[in-house]
Amino acid sequence: MAAAGKNVSKRTSTELDRERQEAASVRKQAPNPVWFKPVMFGFMLLGLAWIVLYYVTSSNLQLPIPTLGQANIFIGFGLVLVGFLMTPWWK
Repeated sequence: MAAAGKNVSKRTSTELDRERQEAASVRKQAPNPVWFKPVMFGFMLLGLAWIVLYYVTSSNLQLPIPTLGQANIFIGFGLVLVGFLMTPWWK
């Protein structure tokens, strides 16, 4: 049994660093999951639909959530922003 605090690994730190770098490069080159693109565009379209629905119904129904009023615009832009924040990772 090894004493507490002692390094019992037989691999050197350079070997570990090399393995970590190889694993990171494989992850960077890997394609996105199948669900990534539909979710990204889904957020953008949902936000757009939210804003359009609010503007179209603002005179009488004030949908999608009437109690929020003008805050519906912020929710719509927030959904669109989430979609746009996903775009840098799209491959």
